[in-house]
Amino acid sequence: MNSPVSSDVKKVSAPLEPVRAAAEKTPVLDVQNLEVTYYTDAGRAVALDEVGFTLNAGEKLGIVGESGSGKSTLALAMMRMIKAPGRIEGGRVRVGDIDLLQLNAEEMRQARLQKISYIPQGAMNSLNPVIRIGAQMLDAVRAHMPSESGEAMRERCLLSLESVDLPRSVFRMHPHELSGGMKQRVCIAIGILLQPRVIIADEPTSALDVVTQRQVMETIDKVQKNINAAVILIGHDMGLMAQFVDKVAVMYAGRLVEVCTVREMFTDPKHPYSKALINCLPNLKNKGVFEGIPGLAPSLLRLPGGCAFNPRCASVMDMCRSRRPEVSELAGGRTVTCHKFTGEA
Repeated sequence: MNSPVSSDVKKVSAPLEPVRAAAEKTPVLDVQNLEVTYYTDAGRAVALDEVGFTLNAGEKLGIVGESGSGKSTLALAMMRMIKAPGRIEGGRVRVGDIDLLQLNAEEMRQARLQKISYIPQGAMNSLNPVIRIGAQMLDAVRAHMPSESGEAMRERCLLSLESVDLPRSVFRMHPHELSGGMKQRVCIAIGILLQPRVIIADEPTSALDVVTQRQVMETIDKVQKNINAAVILIGHDMGLMAQFVDKVAVMYAGRLVEVCTVREMFTDPKHPYSKALINCLPNLKNKGVFEGIPGLAPSLLRLPGGCAFNPRCASVMDMCRSRRPEVSELAGGRTVTCHKFTGEA
């Protein structure tokens, strides 16, 4: 006869089994007009400027751009983890039918890990070095499911570790006993403990060798398919994006300048900045020739007039220096923020 504990354990094995994707994809994340501002002694810096996009269940979106473009700020804003002097000024972040920006502090704490989870950049610094991996995972489960039995919590954690190809023995280890790739997988295991609908991975392969990078990305890909979550992958590596995401969003100076499928991005980029990023990639036709983007990304405290990219743009027009471009929607839901596509050029 099964004991109550064994029945609890059976219940927690279900979240880690593959979930069949719905016949029709369902929008799971809707971000609209999201604005984040940092108030500093030097002035007001707009880190996110009316950012908006949608993501369906089971889809993977890659967010790319130079350092300082607002990628990590976007991730933290969706998690409502912006710290002073930063402030979320407005917008909407809807997961399913819940607007995260309208929740109170306790409701948002419950939404993290359950509705939306965040895999931080640099796993080496994300885990408490003096606490065992299992204790850190149990803390996460206990904070959201205090009524679950201790044995069920433990089994949930062990199943999560197994789902990212880690042995159960990791549960008893300290972070210093693990390699960089294993630490990153532990962070992924913590992120999927409660089957969130949206997973944000902020440069999950930074500081890892290329072999481990691929293993970590394959782990994220497998986990995403198992729970049918939407994944946002933040990074600089366009080659990595080409292999693992469905859509690409290019950020520049706090704005999304282009959002399209990964195939469209690599075969026919529309925005001049997107084209410049693609041209920076090495290819077999031009061996030994590397092309960069002239100039530097602008300071958010002193953005140029009109389009923020105009000082570095090879296709700049007079209106680009004086008028800010609006978002243009092209065929297939593709969006481009450039005067060439507004009909005014």
